[in-house]
Amino acid sequence: MDTRLTIVKRAVKEIQDGMNVNLGIGMPTLVANEIPADVNVLLQSENGLLGIGPYPVEGLEDADLINAGKETITTVPGSSFFDSAESFAMIRGGHIDLAILGGMEVSEKGDLANWMIPGKMVKGMGGAMDLVVGAKRVVVIMDHVSKHGESKVKKTCELPLTGLGVVDRLITDLAVFDFTDEGMVLVETSPGVTVEEVKEKTEAPFIISPDFIQS
Repeated sequence: MDTRLTIVKRAVKEIQDGMNVNLGIGMPTLVANEIPADVNVLLQSENGLLGIGPYPVEGLEDADLINAGKETITTVPGSSFFDSAESFAMIRGGHIDLAILGGMEVSEKGDLANWMIPGKMVKGMGGAMDLVVGAKRVVVIMDHVSKHGESKVKKTCELPLTGLGVVDRLITDLAVFDFTDEGMVLVETSPGVTVEEVKEKTEAPFIISPDFIQS
């Protein structure tokens, strides 16, 4: 299975019936297509839409219906449209149950860096800074190591921060971690991945949960 799909399918398990969920730009948007039909959720986009559906069938795209990443989307019955001010009022007011965001780096303390790489062109932080403090629960999904083979799960983030201590759960292609007062906790490993491999590819120290699951 493609590693991105592995991460996305694991992230879907974080979504519970009745939730209001925000999906970040990039890999998180793929989660919309994997939500089971019997799970009733409302997907929110910070550009002003509550009730996002799956990606449209090719040839049936509506250029006026886009998510925060400028991708064409569909809507579900009962969806609503509003301006960005209203959208961010929902986020800042604590009405988003779960935010699933991409990440460039996550530290052992749950710090998140996900909005820029110095020297590269960026449009801005977007809604991430608000989401990490406004959503009731923040789940970050990302590859465990960079294209250069370096761990993205750091002792300390090296890239500009989005938020300090804001990550509740991290899901990578290798493992799932929680962030607690005791430190970073390994909750489970992906199918075929050993704890030893996770240790080898993780810069940050971690402890193993007493309820650890080895897939």
